[in-house]
Amino acid sequence: MVSFLERLREIDLPLLADGAMGTMLHAHGVAFSGCFDAVNLSRPALVAEVHRGYIDAGAEVILSNTFGANRYKLAEHGFEDQVVEINRAGIELAQRVVLASFKDVFIGGDVGPLGVRLVPYGRVRRAQAREAFAEQIAAQAEAGADLIVIETLTDLQELLEAVRAARDVCDLPVVASMTFTRDDHTLLGDTPERVVQRLSGAGVDIIGVNCSGGPSQLQRILKRMRSATSEVRFWVKPNAGWPERIGGRIRYPATPGYFADYVWTFHRAGAQVVGGCCGTTPAHIAAMRVALDAGPPNDIHNGEGPIAHQAVGVEVALDQPSRLSQSLAAGRFVFAVEIDPPRGLSTHRLLAGAALLSEAGADVLNVADSPMARMRMSPWAVCALVQKQLSVETTLHFPTRGRNLLRVQGDLLAAYALGVRNLFVVMGDPTAIGDYPDAMDDYDVVPSGLIRLIKQGFNTGVDHAGNPIGQPTAFFVGAALNLTPEDIRREVKVVNRKVEAGVDFFLTQPLYDGHAALSVLDVYAQQYGPLEVPIVVGVLPLYSVRHARFLHNEVPGITIPVALFERLEAAGEEAHREGVRIAVELAEKIREWAHGVYLMPAFNRYDLAAEVIEAARA
Repeated sequence: MVSFLERLREIDLPLLADGAMGTMLHAHGVAFSGCFDAVNLSRPALVAEVHRGYIDAGAEVILSNTFGANRYKLAEHGFEDQVVEINRAGIELAQRVVLASFKDVFIGGDVGPLGVRLVPYGRVRRAQAREAFAEQIAAQAEAGADLIVIETLTDLQELLEAVRAARDVCDLPVVASMTFTRDDHTLLGDTPERVVQRLSGAGVDIIGVNCSGGPSQLQRILKRMRSATSEVRFWVKPNAGWPERIGGRIRYPATPGYFADYVWTFHRAGAQVVGGCCGTTPAHIAAMRVALDAGPPNDIHNGEGPIAHQAVGVEVALDQPSRLSQSLAAGRFVFAVEIDPPRGLSTHRLLAGAALLSEAGADVLNVADSPMARMRMSPWAVCALVQKQLSVETTLHFPTRGRNLLRVQGDLLAAYALGVRNLFVVMGDPTAIGDYPDAMDDYDVVPSGLIRLIKQGFNTGVDHAGNPIGQPTAFFVGAALNLTPEDIRREVKVVNRKVEAGVDFFLTQPLYDGHAALSVLDVYAQQYGPLEVPIVVGVLPLYSVRHARFLHNEVPGITIPVALFERLEAAGEEAHREGVRIAVELAEKIREWAHGVYLMPAFNRYDLAAEVIEAARA
């Protein structure tokens, strides 16, 4: 039997791959909550039956039942010590079925995503990911796989680590296949063209697109991939359309005949291997076999159609109080994390980071507004996206600089209608330091005045001029508090003005000495009585000695004790891990007098912020 790559070079027709394994196993009673890969050991005859069905339908490439057989996903079911056994069983089952069929069928070792996020959107380092992939792929190669198929990955960096792992442990042909969202980008915002560029540079044998939507979307993506390069082979395995839940079951709308219509369309778009993914069955593969054997039609009618976007109505309970206000009122210690809006249109990476922080236990995500006066997406749009897609509450940074009274009030109404309840009122960074130094820098109201406008105006149902706005808002308003000011007396007066205006909570700058900060509170208590407003203290995890020096020397209001520099120096290359430990210690120290921690991840290292939250909560 010739090798897989030799076969591709010999023929003009595309090779036909199999369809979904999970769909078929579920149809035979395997629960979605179970471990599909362990069925190789518990019910091998069932797996063999699925393989046999696809081979009888005409498939020339079948994938082993090992999609989730890596240490991370198997650990969810208690099988993490059986990685090699399950992967070997998957390949050997496929081999026995192929031998019994007396047909020339290639066996692809199936490798899916790890099921965990890589840094900075998760806490698994790239070296750890590569090691997990290598363990799985080595077992498949040793068991006799003809090729390695790395498929359905949403993170391009994770896919590249899987490819490197495959190159490290075997010399088999490698298929690297991404999946895309409805907007034809990966989950982290990479375009088909960028995927091809990076994978071509990694030296994969075949670049693929699978899962995602139905044939129409994958045809469109495949064309974009091929337009980026004609030097590689392509593989395409679409879902049977977008799934829907009917009567407690998952249904896919695309019929076998519809798939047959796309076989030659895919081939003309550059695919040398075609097949099916979620929702496809032996009937789909059989229909594609018939279409391939009949030869190419004279005219191919399938063109590119637009993606169908479902309109989603946003329902907002206008009088609903924020969860942050309820938590602080109940005396719970809260964890807030700052995230920056994207510089362009893509929100994929931001949402991935936000999801990680939510899973780690963040109570609220603070969305900055043009930090350092750099042009970014409007933060109240980001707040709405995060709350809608992830169901995690946000705090909107609301600078007064650059806004007149008309815009201030219009933006407040828009934010409230989109479900934003928490505001952090600040002056904002001067435009002179940012992308547009000549931009208008005027303002009609200072932070204490804006707090008063919201608390005594909007929250009572009227605007600044006393005109009704329909009904009262329920904004929960925060303001800045400097715990290490050069002029303590002046800071205390500013704080009192905010308290008199009705501020609900304070956020502070990053703090590295919890005891030194108490002097401001002591002076305030002497003049006005104890400060009763909740304080959420800023903590910025240090990443390196150089990072600490920059903050200490170039950022006003930040002072880092010598002892922390010494700890970072001693940690060497593991300084970022020491920075996490320092942040956790600070969180513990401030529990005595503060009401929460406001984490500001350096360099968008959301994984480190997540570690701080989990360690501090523990």
